[in-house]
Amino acid sequence: MENELEKKYKHLFGLLGQNIDYSFSRGYFNRKFENENRTDFFYTNFDIPEISQFPDILKTHKNITGFNVTIPYKESVIPYLDDLDATAKAIGAVNTIQVKDGKLIGYNTDYYGFLKAIQPLLTKNHTKALILGTGGASKAVAYVMSLLKIKYKFVSRSPKLKQFAYTDLNKEIIQHYKVIINTTPVGTFPNIEDKPSISYNHITNEHLLFDLIYNPEKTTFLQLGEKKGATIANGSQMLSGQAEKAWEIWGEANNF
Repeated sequence: MENELEKKYKHLFGLLGQNIDYSFSRGYFNRKFENENRTDFFYTNFDIPEISQFPDILKTHKNITGFNVTIPYKESVIPYLDDLDATAKAIGAVNTIQVKDGKLIGYNTDYYGFLKAIQPLLTKNHTKALILGTGGASKAVAYVMSLLKIKYKFVSRSPKLKQFAYTDLNKEIIQHYKVIINTTPVGTFPNIEDKPSISYNHITNEHLLFDLIYNPEKTTFLQLGEKKGATIANGSQMLSGQAEKAWEIWGEANNF
């Protein structure tokens, strides 16, 4: 299969991650290539158990044009790259890699997709946010919160200084922070009954709950927020926004 991909396609793209059969990216880009009659383009999954195997992918596939990066490698991939653009450097996480003249350049398009998705949903009540999780995606979310002048706190199972533990989230905190963003994989298919451990009873109709998960379309986290009258949104619009931005980055480097 590996040699066939190199023989058949001039431009190979891929998603770098772990346990990523559920991912949207492969279907999204291959449909795009088909619709645009780009017969020498193909997108595949590179599902690896450890980031140390990343160089092997590069050695095997000489026709790699670009990568997307997902959980859990958005931070750990950085040492393998030749350079970062300014935004990715500021965020400290990479979800898009441009391959140009043998060099790997890291970008972050998560922030772009998230900004486009959440900005229309914000109201004057949304001045403070809880960011559930502290992985690579949470860093892009925090960057957007700073751009929008929304104060935020991270919530972690192992909190560091100035972070909340889930057990800290009492009524006062929940009602004070009216934007709650799940950046963890908790609730992703097939474990759709799982949900972040927050007090949903204290959610109100002034809250905005945003889940970066897009499969299922409406996670338990979002369902419980909706029952309390909160505005809810999943990660599908963010995902398509970041994917199109990634396509721009790859195209600029390769003139397509």
